[in-house]
Amino acid sequence: MNRREFVRTAGGAAGAAATLGAAGTAAAQEEGGGGGGQTAPDYGGYLDQVGNFSGPTSTVDATGQDTATVEVGVNANGGAYGFGPPAIHVDNGATVQFEWTGNGGGHNVVSDGDGPLDSGSPVASSGVNYEHTFESDGIYPYYCAPHEGLQMKGAIVVGEEFPTQTIGGGGPQEVNPHEAGVPIQPHYVGFGAGLAVVIPLVFTFFQLKYGESPHTSGGNN
Repeated sequence: MNRREFVRTAGGAAGAAATLGAAGTAAAQEEGGGGGGQTAPDYGGYLDQVGNFSGPTSTVDATGQDTATVEVGVNANGGAYGFGPPAIHVDNGATVQFEWTGNGGGHNVVSDGDGPLDSGSPVASSGVNYEHTFESDGIYPYYCAPHEGLQMKGAIVVGEEFPTQTIGGGGPQEVNPHEAGVPIQPHYVGFGAGLAVVIPLVFTFFQLKYGESPHTSGGNN
C-alpha cells in the first residue's frame, strides 16, 4: 500500500467509525426512551378546578361491585361543597348511591349536559337521598346546582368504552451516561467498534512512514 492508497482507505474507515459511533449513540437514546405512560379517563378539563380532585389517575376504582357510594357535601372547595370521591369508575349495570353528609346546606346531583342524573330539588338531610343505575358505557359529569360556582362537581366513569388520555411517558430521549442507573453499554459498543477500525490503520501508517521501503533497502553496499 502506498501513501495515496492509505489516505483513501483511512478516509473511508474514518467515515465508518463515525457511523458506528452514531449508531452507538442512537442505541443509547433508544435504550433511555420514555415509557408509554399511564392511561386514564379523559374528563376534558371538567374537574380541573375541583378542590379535592388530584388528576385523572386518582379516579377511584369501584369496578367489580354491584353498588358504589359517592358522598354529597364532603369538605372541599372551601367548605362542605364537594363530592367524595369526585371521580369514580364503576361497571356497566352498577348502581351509584349518593349519600348526603348533612353538611354544607342543600345539595343536589344534576348531570352536566344531557346526562341521566337528576336528584331534583336540593336536600340538606343526611342519608342516601338519590341513586342511579348506569346502563351505558361512558363518562358522566355532574354538579350540585346551588354550588356549581364553587366547583362542586363530579364524574362517573362507566364500563370499558370511554374517552381516555395518556398521562406521562414520551418518545426517545437522550440519556446522560453519568446518571446513576442509566445503561451506557451502547456507547461502548459504538466506540469500541470505531477503535477496532482505526487502530490497525494507525499501525499501517507508522509502518509506511518509518518502516523500510522496498525501493531503498540495500541500496548502497
